[in-house]
Amino acid sequence: MGIRSVLHSPSLKTWCLPILLVLLIVGSAIAVVQQVFMYRQEFRGLQEVRETREDLDVEWGRLLIEQQTFGATAQIGSRAVMTLRMYSPPPTQTVVLTTPTL
Repeated sequence: MGIRSVLHSPSLKTWCLPILLVLLIVGSAIAVVQQVFMYRQEFRGLQEVRETREDLDVEWGRLLIEQQTFGATAQIGSRAVMTLRMYSPPPTQTVVLTTPTL
């Protein structure tokens, strides 16, 4: 009995195809599970990046408001000096008023 006769025997042919199909199905199932796992990991990472972006957007908004506030304060001060000729009095012209305690 040679190799050629073993390969062409009906019992080997009847078992090869189902075993091959089962191996392919199991391999395909493992590949699907791996892809779903990788997708979930990437999606979780995406959600974390989106959350970080939202936090940074909020912080950026706060910084813009702070910048506008400081800019407005300087503008008000310069307009008061230029337009209304206002100034801070020297300490000799400053009077402190107190209310009597009961």
